[in-house]
Amino acid sequence: MKENNPDLVALWEEHIRHEFATKNTEETLKTMVDDAYVNHIPTMTGGNGKKNLGHFYTNHFIPNMPEDVELVPISRTVGETRVVDEFVFKFTHTIEMDWMLPGIKPTHKKVEIPFVVIIQFEGDKLAHEHIYWDQSSVLVQLGLLDSSGLPITGLEQAQKATDPSRESNSLINNL
Repeated sequence: MKENNPDLVALWEEHIRHEFATKNTEETLKTMVDDAYVNHIPTMTGGNGKKNLGHFYTNHFIPNMPEDVELVPISRTVGETRVVDEFVFKFTHTIEMDWMLPGIKPTHKKVEIPFVVIIQFEGDKLAHEHIYWDQSSVLVQLGLLDSSGLPITGLEQAQKATDPSRESNSLINNL
C-alpha cells in the first residue's frame, strides 16, 4: 500500500466494530462521508446521507441485531479505494430484524448465510456499501419458504461457501 493511502481494512473494521460491538450509531457515522449510502440489495434497506443513515442505524439496524451474531470470514479483496468482504453471517432469529426480514416475527431458528459486502471509500471514510445475500436461503432456513421443487437451497449455501469440498450440483442431480 502506498505511504499516503489510508488503511482501508482498518477503517472498515472500525466501522463494523461500531455496528456490531459498541452498537454506537454516532461512532458508526463518523466513519462515513456526509453523503454516504448503504443498500442491502435483497431488501432495499439502508439509507442515503448521514441523516437517513442515522435514523436507519438507530431504529432499524443496530437495535435489531440478534445477540449471537457472528461473522465468519471467507475472503477479502482490497483495492485502492474499495474492499470486498465475503463472509458467513450467522444468527438466531430471536428478534424482529427490520433491515433483513421486515414484518417477520422471530422464529427462534438459526440462520447461516453467505454475505458479500462491497465497500467504497473516499479518502479515509466509507462512501457506500452494497450488501448482497440470498434472501430465499434465509427464508428456507426460517421455515417460511418451502424449497421443494424450487432451485434454491438453505444452510447448504453457507456450508459450501466455507467448505469447497462439499457436493456440487445437488440441485441439478435431483431433477
